[in-house]
Amino acid sequence: MSPEANQRIENLINNNKIAVFMKGNKLMPQCGFSNNVVQILNAMGVPYETYDVLEDPEVRQGIKEYSNWPTIPQVYVNGEFIGGCDIMIELYQNNELQQMLEVALAS
Repeated sequence: MSPEANQRIENLINNNKIAVFMKGNKLMPQCGFSNNVVQILNAMGVPYETYDVLEDPEVRQGIKEYSNWPTIPQVYVNGEFIGGCDIMIELYQNNELQQMLEVALAS
């Protein structure tokens, strides 16, 4: 991954309490998994930023290297990699996500 792509990734992660690398954006997700993550975060009513990996092939590949996670979407909270769609669904259903997001947004 180029230093520029790494910097774009780190800027989004470090400058936002909740950052999502996804296909599409929060207004128009381009895959079902990305849409699921958007729906969960919208239901939680929290502010978050998205990065459309379809518009940046270098970041699309780079984020997989950065997190050592092979799939998109990827969610970061307070700079920490949380996981993808399945993990977000599980955290949401177990009522763990709300507490995690409240702590992140309060810090």
